[in-house]
Amino acid sequence: MSLTLENVSRVVEGETWISDVNLTLEPGSFNVLLGRTLAGKTTLMRLMAGLDRPTKGKILMNGVDVTGVPVRERNISMVYQQFINYPNMTVFENIASPLRLANLSETEIDKRVHETAEMLRIEEYLGRLPLQLSGGQQQRTAMARALVKDSQVILFDEPLVNLDYKLREELRQELRALFKARNCIAVYATTEPNEALALSGNTAVLHEGRLLQFGETAEVYHQPQNIITAEMFSEPPINVVPGKVTETEVTFDDKVHFQLNNDLRSLPAGQYQFGVRASHIGLVPHNDDDLELPVQVDLAEISGSETFLHVHNPHFDLVLHLSGVHQYQVDQEIKVYFPTHKLYAFNDHGDMVHAPARIGGL
Repeated sequence: MSLTLENVSRVVEGETWISDVNLTLEPGSFNVLLGRTLAGKTTLMRLMAGLDRPTKGKILMNGVDVTGVPVRERNISMVYQQFINYPNMTVFENIASPLRLANLSETEIDKRVHETAEMLRIEEYLGRLPLQLSGGQQQRTAMARALVKDSQVILFDEPLVNLDYKLREELRQELRALFKARNCIAVYATTEPNEALALSGNTAVLHEGRLLQFGETAEVYHQPQNIITAEMFSEPPINVVPGKVTETEVTFDDKVHFQLNNDLRSLPAGQYQFGVRASHIGLVPHNDDDLELPVQVDLAEISGSETFLHVHNPHFDLVLHLSGVHQYQVDQEIKVYFPTHKLYAFNDHGDMVHAPARIGGL
């Protein structure tokens, strides 16, 4: 069962929430909607589910137009970021509720509930009420209710955002494993690039209601078609530095310059925006063409076992994503190393015109 959106738009009180989206999701696919808050992810999911109707365009399931078909008549499930369970019903009855609406036999209901609960490792809690469960167990219950229907399309609207890091990692891995054996379409919304990379599959990048790019997740990450996609598919956002290409070198702000390497020789002379991922800038050189930059520290932001180091020189700011804990003083002078062979180049319109060669990893 495929799901296709053809020229879909959604306008609410004169404001465009979704703009002319064309998208086809194939059977058995796992698809991530990546975008910042208010990018249109939830709106797009509600249109897919039939909770809202597009102002323009059509929604097709397996080639059949279902644009006007209400949500109750579509074989679709949705899991929200809040733990939406019926508080006065046991976990068993919460999971069984969509099956009872479908008038399945008690034998079939019992079988499906236990199979799904076992799959999500909540079988021992079937007799409890939701408020007697931890946050992770409550979200597993909500997920089980969505999975038990054997829906053709399952929509996850940032389902792990309210859980702690360890639980998110655990459930994320389980989700991917669950869908490998199913032939349904999974759609998963997130604001986090790292979550999209961890889930793999396909990624659709949304920005201000527009679909910027859709494809295999690794391909979208390595080959962003425009500067907005490159910024959004990086955590922290990709560093962007304006520069100029001549016949022999690249110059940043007419002050910082380096010789053209083999990767960049194909670029015609002119003005560009150059992008480099925060994780690719280092504190020591790794290649002969790494550009040494004297900088001053603005902030060393330590997060667990990682450090986000904010620095500047007189011409531009940079952010480094470093493994390990690195402590620096504000205004401390250090040197960082800028990998010129890992630069993206974007033209005046923001379109990507050069991507670095892929050499393993991310």
